[in-house]
Amino acid sequence: MILPSPAPHDLRIALYQPDIPGNAGAILRMAACLGLGVDIIEPAGFDMTDRALKRAGMDYLEMAALTRHVSWEAFQEWRAGERRRLILFSTRASDPYTGFRFADGDVLLFGRESAGVPDSVHEAADARVTIRMQPGARSLNLALSAAMAAGEAIRQTTR
Repeated sequence: MILPSPAPHDLRIALYQPDIPGNAGAILRMAACLGLGVDIIEPAGFDMTDRALKRAGMDYLEMAALTRHVSWEAFQEWRAGERRRLILFSTRASDPYTGFRFADGDVLLFGRESAGVPDSVHEAADARVTIRMQPGARSLNLALSAAMAAGEAIRQTTR
């Protein structure tokens, strides 16, 4: 039996000023495979033509629906025009992502690997959620966090 290909989702992953090209590349590859859009909010901590980005994304970068925003303000202007909710994943949040009700069209936002997001970005989010970890654990890898978030959001929005 051949199953039909899943329809692309209207979910998006946004990376706020990412630091590590390998993480961005892995997220672009995952998003391309799952039919998700990716927004990179610049400035990034690396050259977007970096070899590590291309190596991690492999040939999937050509399939990725990538939008680059030159600043946080440009991203916010785009998001307002699109009327999309912004869901921030943060170690500072208290609500678990598994208890949050995602909707198609949501933008799942992840901060810099080195510093997260500033308070102004935290406050601009429509919701803030966390991936619960063991006490004493500082953080998960960004690409793993994005994959976990995308999986849960897809599970909830796919009927």
